[in-house]
Amino acid sequence: MISIGTIVMGASDVRRAAGFWTRALDYVPRDGEVADDWVVLVPADGAGPGLSLGLSGTPVQEHPRVHLDLYVGDAAEQAAEVTRLVSLGAERVDWDRYPDDPDFVVLADTEGNRFCVIDTGRG
Repeated sequence: MISIGTIVMGASDVRRAAGFWTRALDYVPRDGEVADDWVVLVPADGAGPGLSLGLSGTPVQEHPRVHLDLYVGDAAEQAAEVTRLVSLGAERVDWDRYPDDPDFVVLADTEGNRFCVIDTGRG
């Protein structure tokens, strides 16, 4: 049986990106350290998918074909998490594709990689 091992994202500064995602998701480096060009981050509690960060010179896509969706339970949790993630270095993205009543907020990590914080309580 095949399964997803890790999700891989590019970074121009792997150490900076690792610092953001370890704090954002409570992840730790799988091998205990972060190299300048590669790291695999895993959940500190051992449950969930891994996130790999690799050195990349490719520019960030304005409308990426692949991105992370981070789930929260309701609008209050969404607002709190967006505030927390911004305090860690994420930036709000002026997303031109929001529907009239979005259940998601688009952010960018310290490398510009887009990700969404989604209120799953809205059904």
